[in-house]
Amino acid sequence: MNIHISNNSQKALYEQIYDQLREQILDGTLKAGEALPTIRGLAKDLRISVITTSRAYSDLERDGYIYSVVGKGSFVAECNEAFVRERNLREMEEHLQKAVDISARCGMSEEDFLALVKNFFRG
Repeated sequence: MNIHISNNSQKALYEQIYDQLREQILDGTLKAGEALPTIRGLAKDLRISVITTSRAYSDLERDGYIYSVVGKGSFVAECNEAFVRERNLREMEEHLQKAVDISARCGMSEEDFLALVKNFFRG
């Protein structure tokens, strides 16, 4: 498991950890049932506060990506295909909304925007 944090990022440290772990879970790098580093261990490795790693883990658990077992640690949750698909669709919608907003600022027509999207599908 690789996590890289940056103090120069505009994102909070816990958000950087959350995003990277979430991405590794969704892309299959971290498998269901796989143990995550302890909160204290990750904090020590990253040289950050335990509170920061705890926040990231709490948010991941709240969103269903991980689960915790008292005395044993945190583990990657079983993500069924529908769950993963829904998360990916939501992320795609967010990115598409940003793209639509940018195209509007550029004065791009709907037809031109759709043609651009089609070009991405074709390679």
